[in-house]
Amino acid sequence: MHDIEPFYKWREKYVAEQDQDSPFYGRQYDEFKFSNKIYNYFVHPQWDEFGSPTLYTKIIYVDYDDKYACIELIGEWNDCITNDIMYLKREVIDPILRYDIDKFVLFCDNVLNFHGSDDSYYEEWYDDVKESEGWICFVNTLDHVKTEMESSSIDHYVKLGYDYNEIIWRALQPKPLLNFLETKMKLETKKLH
Repeated sequence: MHDIEPFYKWREKYVAEQDQDSPFYGRQYDEFKFSNKIYNYFVHPQWDEFGSPTLYTKIIYVDYDDKYACIELIGEWNDCITNDIMYLKREVIDPILRYDIDKFVLFCDNVLNFHGSDDSYYEEWYDDVKESEGWICFVNTLDHVKTEMESSSIDHYVKLGYDYNEIIWRALQPKPLLNFLETKMKLETKKLH
């Protein structure tokens, strides 16, 4: 796991530690000292710690004009034991919400397991964005992660599942990715009606 770096090809457009409005503003990284772990496995030092002992993040893009954020995750998402959603919501999402960001793309390619609990933080997050017609989308969840998230009823508040999996998002730029996801959401809405 130590050699899995956060996605870096959008860094010429956005760097969270240089963004004064980012919860990770001013953070320093040591490329040679590995200190953060998921259980007994070190993670690359570019991943940001936010309170969870098993889940790390990287805000890889925020567009304050179009009101969206792209966030990558790695590790085990455990709401049951360590209440990871509380830390994610309070330490990462809430500071971003202050700037009227209402669309959230979370890349879950490297989320290896999910253990659900209640859905109250997801509901709160959904309530934060729904008035402005915003949304939350989990992209590329592994099948067993998706199944567990659905069994925890998170899919009532978050777009996830087959329509949002197998997306080659690293080949896109942020704005075309946003347009692509919004088109998928419109098609999904049409299917339901």
